Formats: sequence, C-alpha cells, structure tokens
Amino acid sequence: MTRPSPPETIGELQLRQDQKTGEGVFKCPEDQLPLDYAKIYPDPELEQQILALPIRCIHSEEGCRWTGQMMQLQGHFSTCAFNVIPCPNRCSIKLTRRDLPDHLQHDCPKRKVKCEFCGSEFTGEAYENHQGICPQESVYCENKCGARMMRRLLSQHSLAECPKRTQPCKYCGKEFVFDTIQNHQYHCPRFPVACPNQCGTPNIAREDLANHVKENCGSALILCPFKDAGCKHRCPKLAIGRHLEDTTKSHLTMMCSLVGRQRQEILELRREMEELSVSNDGVLIWKLSDYSRKLQEAKLRNNHEFFSPPFYTHRYGYKLQVSAFLNGNGSGEGSHLSIYIRVLPGEYDNLLEWPFSYKVTFSIMDQSDPSLSKPQHITETFNPDPNWKNFQKPCSTRNSLDESTLGFGYPKFISHEEIKKRNYVRDNSIFLKASIEIPQKIMA
Repeated sequence: MTRPSPPETIGELQLRQDQKTGEGVFKCPEDQLPLDYAKIYPDPELEQQILALPIRCIHSEEGCRWTGQMMQLQGHFSTCAFNVIPCPNRCSIKLTRRDLPDHLQHDCPKRKVKCEFCGSEFTGEAYENHQGICPQESVYCENKCGARMMRRLLSQHSLAECPKRTQPCKYCGKEFVFDTIQNHQYHCPRFPVACPNQCGTPNIAREDLANHVKENCGSALILCPFKDAGCKHRCPKLAIGRHLEDTTKSHLTMMCSLVGRQRQEILELRREMEELSVSNDGVLIWKLSDYSRKLQEAKLRNNHEFFSPPFYTHRYGYKLQVSAFLNGNGSGEGSHLSIYIRVLPGEYDNLLEWPFSYKVTFSIMDQSDPSLSKPQHITETFNPDPNWKNFQKPCSTRNSLDESTLGFGYPKFISHEEIKKRNYVRDNSIFLKASIEIPQKIMA
C-alpha cells in the first residue's frame, strides 16, 4: 500500500510558486532573501518530526472530530464524511462524502433506477420522464367511473368500454355521457321516426313529424275546407281535390246558409253593443260637433232632424232618445233650435208602468269659463202628457230613425240670436242635456 506523501512545507510551496512564475530566483519564506538552489537539500529527520505533529481535520469547523498526525491526514481524507468528492457516476456534482449515499439513491441523474411497474432500468434523469407514462402502471379511469387498470389499457377503455365516456348523439350531434345517451334517444328531436299514417316517407326527424303530417303527408286524413260551413267529409289529403270538384253545389249552399247565420249574429252583436254603450242613469249629455256645418245642412234640408244616442232612465228602465232641429221645427222653424224627447222600444218595457210619466228637463249648456263668470244654462222642464201617443208603450217595430212619431218638447227652445249671445257654441260645438226625474223607489 502506497504511503501518502507528506504535505509540502512553506518553503517548498514558495519555491514551487517561484518556479511557476518563471522568475528563476528562490527566496527564503522567512526573510525573503535570495537562495541558491544548489545549496538546498532535504532534511528527512526534520520531515519526520513535522509529519509526526498532531493536527485536526481541515473540516473540523464543519463538524469533523478527527485528530491525528499530519502524515495520517491524506489517509483520513479517503474516509472523512465532510470531505468534498465528485459523484462516482460522473454526473458533474461534487458533494461531501456523507451526502453521497442519499445523492446516489435519490438525486443523481445518472443513478440506475428500476421501474416498479414494468421492471425496466433507467438513469435517474430518464426515470423522471418515465414516471407518469409507464404503460404498466396501475391507474384509475380519468372519467371517474371507478375502474382501475394498467395505463396501456386506459385508452381503449376510455374510447369503448367506460360507461362515463362522452359520446355524441349520431342524430343531433350533442355530447352525452354514454350511460345516458340511450335515454336521450327517446327524446332526441332529430331521432328518425315513422309516419303514423304509414305514407312511406323514411327517416322523419321527431321534431319535423308534426309539420310533415300537417303539410306534406299524402296519407294524412284532413277535414274538408268547408267544415265551418257544415261539411263533415274527411279524406286523405291527396283525395281532397276530387271531393271539392264533386261537391261544389252543396258547398255553395252551405256557404250561403253560413253567411245568413253570421249576418244575423252580427246584427245581434251590434244591438247588444249598442245596449252596453247606452247610459242608464237618466241623464244624457249630447255633444253636437261641427255645429256650423250641421246648421247650414238643416237650413238647406227642410225639417232636418238630428238624433242623440239612446239612454235609459235607470237600470232596467225606460229607453229614451232626444232629437234636435238646429234650424227649428213647426213654430220655431228658421228662427230657433227645437228639441224633443221620445220613448223607444226597450228591453224591459213589459216590466214598466205606462204611459211614461216622469218629469223631463232640457238644457243647453253655457260653456263659459266658470272662473270668469257663472254659466247661464238655458233650461226647460215639463211633465209628459199621458195622452200623447209617444209616451204610450212603444211597439217593437219603432226604431230611432222612425220619423212617423214626433217626440214631445219645445219648437222654440232657444233662438238663433240667443245662442250667439253667450258661449253656447264653443269650438264649433254645442252641448244639449236631458235629465229624467225618477223617484227613489223606482230606482231601488
């Protein structure tokens, strides 16, 4: 066994340093005086004394507790746990001897590692890349179905076996979990279904079936277009044309009958609408717009009469109507506004007392601003003459345009000159008011 060489003395170190510098001059390390190299010689006895001196390990500050002779230092370095040495795997790492085992086992990129799953050997660096991709490693399904298998089988499982894999519906294209796609097809709008009329049309999407049956299916049974007129015929759509050609005359008869019924219904509805719009509190306020034109029209047409909307004295009461001759009637013709009232056939006439006998009041309304002056309405009141035929129970044939029976009222209600004195005409309109005085017991 080769004995380790003793450490160099200070003088030897200085001599070697001077030689390296190429100066060719040797100096004493103590006094720095030049030395003659030829006069320098080894001193074995002194060397042994120096090598026998006791020393501590140079790594003592790092924790090494070794002490011994200087000649034993190099031998200690071969076992010192704190001595820095290169990795024996030549991975370029230098570390203390005590850290070497852990490095070789866990950290060295050039260490030899055997995969516990596939048994292959790798360097440490290659093993880190191998981890997570080893085909033999046992892993759980990524779809969380609960299955566990070797990684190399995972792809096939995910594509064809996993009950939680996603798969597009081949009809509508939407993605579904595999174990729910079967239930989806019972509701899929694009799932192909057969026509219930067995017309032979293939692959009808479920969402298009209703439109197919309604619009395109030649085997669908349909009603005759004249069903509302009374035709009950039902046949396949393809045969409806022949039916219409064969039954033109009967269809025309049905349509004429339908038009007659509808005309009667319209008249009835119109009458009901008129009844609903009629006032039933015994007061009528009648606005005659475009007064100047209507007055001129009355002057050109002799005895031209304007009629108000009908109104009731009270709920379930007498039906009345006011008429006006803007250019006068009878003794007021050409100089006055004449106003009359008459009784019309009403819904409740059979429940009422006859003749009509309740006090009637007419007014023409002063439209002056109440804040400037007190309105001066023109008012006239009368009690109906029980002998006047217009106040008897009316026959059902009389209507609001029946001119054969003149109402009861005032031929000279207000003169044309009087109308001009105040704001009886404003914005080319006048307001006529009729009110009926009904006893409270009748109202109740």
